[in-house]
Amino acid sequence: MKVLGHKIELLTGLLLHDGTMAGLQELRFPEEKPLLRGQDATELENSDTFLLAVDTDWKEHDIETPYGLLHVVIRGSPKGNRPAILTYHDVGLNHKLCFNTFFNFEDMQEITKHFVVCHVDAPGQQVGASQFPQGYQFPSMEQLAAMLPSVVQHFGFKYVIGIGVGAGAYVLAKFALIFPDLVEGLVLINIDPNGKGWIDWAATKLSSLTSTLPDTVLSHLFRQEELVSNTELVQSYRQQIGNVVNQANLQLFWNMYNSRRDLDINRPGTVPNAKTLRCPVMLVVGDNAPAEEGVVPVPETAPILQVECNSKLDPTTTTFLKMADSGGLPQVTQPGKLTEAFKYFLQGMGYMPSASMTRLARSRTSSLTSASSVDGSRPQACTHSDSSEGLGQVNHTMEVSC
Repeated sequence: MKVLGHKIELLTGLLLHDGTMAGLQELRFPEEKPLLRGQDATELENSDTFLLAVDTDWKEHDIETPYGLLHVVIRGSPKGNRPAILTYHDVGLNHKLCFNTFFNFEDMQEITKHFVVCHVDAPGQQVGASQFPQGYQFPSMEQLAAMLPSVVQHFGFKYVIGIGVGAGAYVLAKFALIFPDLVEGLVLINIDPNGKGWIDWAATKLSSLTSTLPDTVLSHLFRQEELVSNTELVQSYRQQIGNVVNQANLQLFWNMYNSRRDLDINRPGTVPNAKTLRCPVMLVVGDNAPAEEGVVPVPETAPILQVECNSKLDPTTTTFLKMADSGGLPQVTQPGKLTEAFKYFLQGMGYMPSASMTRLARSRTSSLTSASSVDGSRPQACTHSDSSEGLGQVNHTMEVSC
């Protein structure tokens, strides 16, 4: 089994070096530019382009679960022992608004042709969803996670690699804690592992009285700087959130997300009987994301934020990526960077060893051999993998920035 804990210096735009936190490293992807004002944002304003592009191969399903129906779309069929890629969107969005840009990105097709892809919509959040009847009790965040085994069983998946954003990342993390044998890996984008305190609850309540629901949700998806500077992108999402997602159903999901409890995880060895995610995890956060401090402690506030998500996970199986110029929706503004990082993550788990890595592979080629003797004794962890594709690799905590 190979180990990915090398200290690597890359000369063509990708730089890894030791960080100040245990196991923390830094990567640079300076080549791509974010989706800013005047750059392709008009595509998002066209709902047909935004929502329906490359949808012809997807099949829709409504799956019975212990807590109600789940709307799921799937492309492909299970491929041997390979896991399915299962996604869960953020609050205020659905699988199309959250993931279409990412999964329609050209380089992503090289990945998805090897896996079945399954998008899950939270109850009542899909396009054209009927409004829930008065008095309907929206599932708790724990119950949303407990609905997912029904999806896995329905399609005959052995296990999944989850990609979640915001609220969806929280749901998938809960799913992995409750059903660890069903999850092989997780990509958690802008996850906030903390429950809302009284001050947060009061601020949310006040916001709901002074702002429309789409604007309230936008403040969750984007930081204030993005709301001001990324006008075209933000306006597109304001329009889509208001017109595509049923507002009454969205309010229920929003209320439940803001009632969540702390994600009950601790780094092994820090407390007795610590619970943590057992699978490889890639934590992703945009440099301007509202959830940034919840994902990783920043140096100025590290003593206060030591219990945040990054410090609660096993550093031998965790990769941390901080993506510059990407903000609250890195899968939308920087799909190329995220695709490349995801491909790297999959290769670390033993999949797609022969897939091209574009500039990442080119810049790694000359440095891996010389670096392997430096950190070659790092701990190892097993993952599921096809025997024909070799053994899994271990990802260590890294930071990605520009």
